[in-house]
Amino acid sequence: MSQRYGAIDIGSNAVRLMVKAIREESGEVRSDKVAYTRIPIRLGEDVFETGRISPAKEEALTLAIEAFHLLLQSMGVEEFRACATSAMREATNGPEVVEAIRDRTGVSIEVIRGREEADLIFSNFSIASLDRDRDYVYVDVGGGSTEITLIRSGKRVEAMSFRIGSVRLLKGKVKPEIQEELRTWCQELMVKHEVSNAMVIGTGGNINRLHKLSGGYGPDPISKQALEATLRKLEQASHAERLDRYGLKPDRADVIVPACRIYLDAMDLFAAEQMVVPKVGLGDGMVLDLHRRRNA
Repeated sequence: MSQRYGAIDIGSNAVRLMVKAIREESGEVRSDKVAYTRIPIRLGEDVFETGRISPAKEEALTLAIEAFHLLLQSMGVEEFRACATSAMREATNGPEVVEAIRDRTGVSIEVIRGREEADLIFSNFSIASLDRDRDYVYVDVGGGSTEITLIRSGKRVEAMSFRIGSVRLLKGKVKPEIQEELRTWCQELMVKHEVSNAMVIGTGGNINRLHKLSGGYGPDPISKQALEATLRKLEQASHAERLDRYGLKPDRADVIVPACRIYLDAMDLFAAEQMVVPKVGLGDGMVLDLHRRRNA
């Protein structure tokens, strides 16, 4: 028998609703996607420029949460969780927006720290069909932040969140010192834990699309060479060509290039020639966390 759970992921680029049915077979947790809805509100567009969420974005977010709440009820979801990440964390009026949305919709939004975001993303490793005897570097690129996690023997060794994301890069709001901080942390991590021959795991909406554009199929990893070739094609394409030729959505067409650069930088830092793309992310981790709490 399966149990339904919902996750509302309020990111810097889009707001997503995921509903999954979780079941256990022979002691292993299995998940089946019931529904997925994505609305490109792009909170980071305001926050990374002005430090605040504008009234227009607040209203759009409120309506989206209200609609998601109704959808959750219509699908008989037993439990759900709403989490906001980088943009809401940094918005000076974030607490006011969260309170106003709760008053209008009845939905309580948790503004989670980068460390918790990384932990929730890492929790997906338990359902990934990967070799537990090698090192993996989990790289999740969002609109406002990038979470990097070192995994060894199926366990999280260290994780860190950095203020480097696709929307933030697009707006020119990534500080050079933050980029240097990421590079230094990764280099020190490799020395400290004697990391070598690590496989990079890429998560996030952009890498899912890049995987397909690079010729990836199913669980097959993509090579750094294929990803670099895709980046060159996208860089040379106009916005209209990215929409028409590559089938990208308008809010994906502009951020996919800076996101691709972040993934390639991570592969360079860890000397990785391939990337696994399991097509899971924060929402999946939130659902698994709800299931574990309920059955603890």
